[in-house]
Amino acid sequence: MTDIKYQARLQVLSQWATEAAGQGHLVPRTADLEAISAARTVEAPGVSREAVEPWLPTIQWLLKQAAFGVVDAHVQLPDELSRPMGAVDAPQAVPADEESAGDDSAEAPAPPALEVRLVAVDAAEAVTVVAEIKPAPPAAKLPKWESEAHEQVKAAVQRFTRPLHDLLARDANEGDTRLLITDMLCEGLGYDKFRDLTTEYMVKQDFADYGVRIDKQLIAFIEVKRVSQKLGERHLRQVQMYAVNEGVEWMILTNGQVWQAYHLTGGLPVIVNLAFEVDLLGPESVEEKAEKMFFLHREALKRRRIDELWKHRAATSPDALLDIILSDSVLDVIRKEIKRNTGITTTAQTLAAVIRTEIVDPKLRSM
Repeated sequence: MTDIKYQARLQVLSQWATEAAGQGHLVPRTADLEAISAARTVEAPGVSREAVEPWLPTIQWLLKQAAFGVVDAHVQLPDELSRPMGAVDAPQAVPADEESAGDDSAEAPAPPALEVRLVAVDAAEAVTVVAEIKPAPPAAKLPKWESEAHEQVKAAVQRFTRPLHDLLARDANEGDTRLLITDMLCEGLGYDKFRDLTTEYMVKQDFADYGVRIDKQLIAFIEVKRVSQKLGERHLRQVQMYAVNEGVEWMILTNGQVWQAYHLTGGLPVIVNLAFEVDLLGPESVEEKAEKMFFLHREALKRRRIDELWKHRAATSPDALLDIILSDSVLDVIRKEIKRNTGITTTAQTLAAVIRTEIVDPKLRSM
């Protein structure tokens, strides 16, 4: 399979499995990881449920990170997900002399049954054996706040689909669109309309549609357009002006249907990076839409869970990649490869000019 997203998911899962195995944990076999990567779910056909079950929260978390393009996600794995659910110490052997103790000795409680299953036998890969204590103690899954936030966002994405369609059908104005967005922010994303949201937030002589405060600190501006209006650069510049003037880090553009989250880094010039975009009426599944909107939930934003997204987008933006491609070290490698393959000698300056004028998208050629 050559699908890029599949390869990204498989790489994230394989890196995690290698590290977990190195720490002495029993992990799913390679074939299971490939099936999960292809299906984007642990419910993939043919997957050994027994092997995957202890790692369900971990694998689900890793798949989410891969969906957002996070590399080396295993390095950022939360502590509670770094070991299998219900992990316990292996039962200790009872010395022979104690086993033959007299009838008057106190009877020790029997250890829980240790069930050993052969998961995979393949000449091309190692045999994987899973030992599981039955019954397992309650599993430690995602933090309570995170589970509740995910459920709240998912329910809201489902609930607001019909009202969004209705707004589009009647080409609702910006005021009506804003009413729906207020409901989405409060019912779906956990904000208190009196404590956390300020409408018509005054910035110099202008007004932002929403100022968002968490624990009394202004952290974001939200700019709203009518539901049928396509979001564009002009709208971004508008909310960017508010953010620069107030020293705010996050900017959100929305027409109710499409939500865009931008990060602003101060300086001269300021740097703006798109963290994510989601179309609530688009072709993605409800789960995929909810996973993105989760990062705008009050509790997620408070804990800065969105930071890795914009850092990754910034590191892999066209501008950043072009800087790397045109760096002396990369150009030198290309120059040497041309010499080795063709015998032709060229210069880094010549290569840079060709890349700029004949390969790179025109909008980046002015860099």
